[in-house]
Amino acid sequence: MIQCSFKRYEKKYLLTPAQYEAVREGMSAYMTPDVYSRYSICNVYYDTDDFRLIRTSLEKPVYKEKLRVRSYGPVADGGRVFVELKKKYDGIVYKRRVVMNAADAADYLSGRAPGEDTQIYREIDWFMNSYRPVPKAFIAYDREAYAGRDNPDLRVTFDTRLRGRRDHADLRAGDYGQPILNGGQILMEIKIPGAAPLWLARLLSENRVASTSFSKYGAYYKRYILAASVPETAPDYQKGVLFVA
Repeated sequence: MIQCSFKRYEKKYLLTPAQYEAVREGMSAYMTPDVYSRYSICNVYYDTDDFRLIRTSLEKPVYKEKLRVRSYGPVADGGRVFVELKKKYDGIVYKRRVVMNAADAADYLSGRAPGEDTQIYREIDWFMNSYRPVPKAFIAYDREAYAGRDNPDLRVTFDTRLRGRRDHADLRAGDYGQPILNGGQILMEIKIPGAAPLWLARLLSENRVASTSFSKYGAYYKRYILAASVPETAPDYQKGVLFVA
């Protein structure tokens, strides 16, 4: 069964290699590798011509939403992809998704073919009609995933080699792109329906791991799109240069 609706809290953390090793070792008694354990995730993010959606998201509003198409590894026309509508309100993430092949997804999102008559398709249709978005960026990364031994709804993932490109924003165009994070950093995400267990909170505290506001698409936008739109003489904060401790 493919899960098509999610409601959960998602927390993000940027780790050094030493913190990654310590956290992974510390959680080994409570977490087990996911069914697939290690895999690559490829995404194409849709946005308006003036990048309205990611600009709004970076302002950290109470409510925000985005649309992306996701595959697990590169795909051809007949490969399976997920069209995902992701919303965040007051710290809670809601995700709806539908499954189709890559060629059909491209036709559907370009308006060349209608979707099915279901609630999730209607929500995606409303988003498309409201924003008229187009493919704007390809973002990929390599993921290492774990699930709780006693609570499978608790998930911890580690993402490395974050990469992105603006040209050929299509999952069928291959898995390549410019680096997004500074060398050696690992993005950890904790996903859980409720509060994190005490052992996990203690583990993060002991290793001085603090949550951060981080968007993969947002980081790529600031580093490669926003930075290219302002003069070289402008200060770094106007260029959107990404500084992460």
